[in-house]
Amino acid sequence: MTARHRSSRRPSGSLSRRVRHALSGDRGEVTVELVIATPLLLLALLAIIQFAVWSHATHVAQAAASQALAAARVQHGTADAGHAAGQRLLDDLAAGPLREPRLTVLRDAASVSVSVRGEAAMVLPGVQLHVHAETAGEVERFVPDRGTTP
Repeated sequence: MTARHRSSRRPSGSLSRRVRHALSGDRGEVTVELVIATPLLLLALLAIIQFAVWSHATHVAQAAASQALAAARVQHGTADAGHAAGQRLLDDLAAGPLREPRLTVLRDAASVSVSVRGEAAMVLPGVQLHVHAETAGEVERFVPDRGTTP
């Protein structure tokens, strides 16, 4: 009976060896790395998306400024005509990436300047990126050809 009793008991050295092995091993390391790396990867992905939204909003603002300039600088164009053309483009394209766009068209006898300002849509909480596009040009005017006399 003593032999049977001995076989059911584990030696005390075996228990301490298993505890040391469990504490010194790499068990759980992958979980810890995943807990740390996943939020960082998601943050990097959101930052890339935020940059893409800002870039698209900038291109929309530049297109609206160019459209407004083209309409305002023609020979009989006006600042109101330029503003209307730029605003139509903003209404069509800016609903997603460009928030609160402000279009300003200034025209005098010789030149036109257009400015579009706004905010890129927010992807990352607390990150507001400003969008600004500006363009200027001379007013087109008809100059008769004086021609050359032979």
